[in-house]
Amino acid sequence: MSLRCGIVGLPNVGKSTIFNAITKAGAQSANYPFCTIEPNVGRVDVPDQRLEKITELVKPKQKVPASMEFVDIAGLVEGAHKGEGLGNKFLSHIRETHAICHVVRCFDDDDIVHVRGRVHPIEDIKIIDLELILADMESLEKQLDKLLKKAKSGDKDATKRADVGKKIMEALEAEKPARSVDLDAEARKIAAEFYLLTIRPVLYVMNTDEEALATGNEWTKAVEEYAAGENAATVRLCGKIEEELGGLSDDEQKEYLESMGMQEPGLNRMIRASYSLLGLITFFTAGEQEVRAWTTRNGSTAPEAAGEIHSDIEKGFIRAEVTSYEDLEKFGSMNGAKDAGKMRLEGKEYIVQDGDICYFRFNV
Repeated sequence: MSLRCGIVGLPNVGKSTIFNAITKAGAQSANYPFCTIEPNVGRVDVPDQRLEKITELVKPKQKVPASMEFVDIAGLVEGAHKGEGLGNKFLSHIRETHAICHVVRCFDDDDIVHVRGRVHPIEDIKIIDLELILADMESLEKQLDKLLKKAKSGDKDATKRADVGKKIMEALEAEKPARSVDLDAEARKIAAEFYLLTIRPVLYVMNTDEEALATGNEWTKAVEEYAAGENAATVRLCGKIEEELGGLSDDEQKEYLESMGMQEPGLNRMIRASYSLLGLITFFTAGEQEVRAWTTRNGSTAPEAAGEIHSDIEKGFIRAEVTSYEDLEKFGSMNGAKDAGKMRLEGKEYIVQDGDICYFRFNV
């Protein structure tokens, strides 16, 4: 499953610094707008202590974590939807992602230029949101014109799609993102086919200084309140600290985190939050050769999850042998869990749960 999360924000809010820390990819970072023009793409492992524990218990020859891609997209400015600041190019890069990590500057530093001359995260958020909304309105208007013409000729499918489009357009005209519109399952599928920017789920990444990392500040509190109003998630981190951590060994990282009163890098929380934002869960396969974490959509049936491994397994699916991670941990081995009656046989209707350890039986 190829999943992409786009990192967006105004220029000089710390996007590339955070991207560097996440991926250790060395994306260019500098104190001037449009440092990033072509998007940098980095694949990262999804931190998961369960994978480490399963590996410890099963002792395979190798372990393979789940992964996802982050895309560092250049800073947007007012007028991006009209092409300002290479806006059209940047907006097209966002269209290629599945979710958005919106980096918001929540620190003051006279040495780092703010594109608007002062730090005001809510205004910053609204600038980006409005540019994406205006771009969506332009795109949706063109699509609605075509659908309405077809609807007039009696095309029922076009009528249904146009109705969904009009409902979304009303929200956009009220300066609300497409994701804010209450749609049923069928309408959500139709809405996804409009490929709108503001339908993507958003995680607000609050980039703070070291002082505000633990307790926050007035700016992070404002962002958290704003995010709560639209049911969006937030993560607080310090890009500068995260970049420093990226250059340390595991032991040095542990010592540094302890000195900061942190249990893990803030980026681990950001990666997991982004993963969750996309509506994903992790299931595992475990054997002598390999322990691997696999990604599937929340609500996937056993055959659909098996299809993430190989389409032939989905087609020839017979049943799944399923053990929960909790039972493996409790009984100390796969055989121990099986002897305790905790290994279940599940059929085609079974909905795979986060943390399931699965063995799929199938016909070739």
